[in-house]
Amino acid sequence: MADPKGFMNTPRQEWPRRPIGERVRDWDEVYVPGALLPIVSEQADRCMDCGVPFCHEACPLGNLIPEWNDLVSREDWRAAADRLHATNNFPEFTGRLCPAPCEAGCVLAINQPAVTIKNVECAIADRAWADGFTPPRPPERLSGRTIAVIGSGPTGLAAAQQLTRAGHTVAVFEKDDRAGGLMRYGIPEFKMEKHHLERRLAQMRAEGTKFRTSTAVGRDVGADELRARYDAVVLATGATAWRELDVPGRALTGIHQAMEYLPLANRVCEGDLRTNPMSAAGKHVVIVGGGDTGADCLGTAVREGAASVTQLDIYAQPGAARDEDAEPWPTYPKIYRLSAAHEEAGTLGTAPAADADARLFAASTLRFTGDAEGRVRGLHLVEVDAGRRPRPGTGRSLPADLVLLALGFSGPDPADGIVAQLGLAMEPRGTIARHRDFSTNVPGVYAAGDAARGQSLIVWAIAEGRAVAAAVDRALTGGASALPAPISPYDRPMTV
Repeated sequence: MADPKGFMNTPRQEWPRRPIGERVRDWDEVYVPGALLPIVSEQADRCMDCGVPFCHEACPLGNLIPEWNDLVSREDWRAAADRLHATNNFPEFTGRLCPAPCEAGCVLAINQPAVTIKNVECAIADRAWADGFTPPRPPERLSGRTIAVIGSGPTGLAAAQQLTRAGHTVAVFEKDDRAGGLMRYGIPEFKMEKHHLERRLAQMRAEGTKFRTSTAVGRDVGADELRARYDAVVLATGATAWRELDVPGRALTGIHQAMEYLPLANRVCEGDLRTNPMSAAGKHVVIVGGGDTGADCLGTAVREGAASVTQLDIYAQPGAARDEDAEPWPTYPKIYRLSAAHEEAGTLGTAPAADADARLFAASTLRFTGDAEGRVRGLHLVEVDAGRRPRPGTGRSLPADLVLLALGFSGPDPADGIVAQLGLAMEPRGTIARHRDFSTNVPGVYAAGDAARGQSLIVWAIAEGRAVAAAVDRALTGGASALPAPISPYDRPMTV
């Protein structure tokens, strides 16, 4: 605690975003380059070094937040990077993509703006790469054990890196042509430029992790073959079975799932496509779903030149401050938040009656209507109360040439084939059933991340990857693992 009065004398200052009119014309990250490091040491000084660090408890990874806040305030970047990487394999990802439940648990947040923990984390990660504090860490010796990791999202990558560093030979199987999972093709470039991902993948390859891209396990490689070749199999396929909207007119052309639309936009940024075949250019766009995926669609549609964009959220608009009775500190509060994408919505015309940030709250879709060619042209909705009951007389219509469904995910996609081939037991909610040691009903097969936990946050994905790695290491070595296991699979994620 370099400055005992820092939290009293220094106001919260976040990483500034680039001007809206500038950033909507490109796909670069929304933040001002180089503007974070000059402010972050003083921001870290706001940490109170409280006796019970609730931020540490609120983080699924158990990040040592007070420790690296103190080190950053003293500008000891190497030590800060060591403490950060002790609990988090990929802080450059979480520092950009995590909704920061740690900040909701900050003791300072009881009656003041929280410490900018997420910004400090990102600054440490970026400084560590810039100063060479993150060299590859290959194992000193190999164990002779082989492990297949299915899926290269944050869970699969974290599990693979931990197991490789423990001395096992690890192969990561990815059905797409590039590794990264949803971080590659689900997260837009303006939220995280993919050179951050490429840099970490290069580190993992240098450590010895093998990647088998364009390989769909269950189709290109059978389950029996996989179990015969490897001592253990870790399923980290994510929750890719998207939820549907069963209303009249759903079969009209121009209604797509968000995860059909976003990967194409990312492929344009990768140079694979000249334009997005589902491009929003010149179209009236309606996004059904009020979460982060919907906001990602919104920011993408703005950059593609949509004529208008509206995001529908079935929940009522939250208040600007925490409801102390319903959501007391240190729980993560449901408050009105303005993402970068919502800021950008004002650069377009918005649909009738949409708020300035393009969101309509307490809105439920009734049906779609189309033209003679079978293309969607309108969405009909009604306002609902807290119990999702329609409010009489509140029906309205929105113009819609492109509708994107961002309603979340239930579990692994049955069409992938690996679940059925392995004969895995499933939970009623559509996720893979597992025991406390992450093992499934099939010997040698483990499940982690959204495929078993259900749709969650990137910090939970990384935490599960680290924990399943420790479980597999224990099983293969027959003793205690040196790898940390931050969570139990029966821990439930904080609602965010």
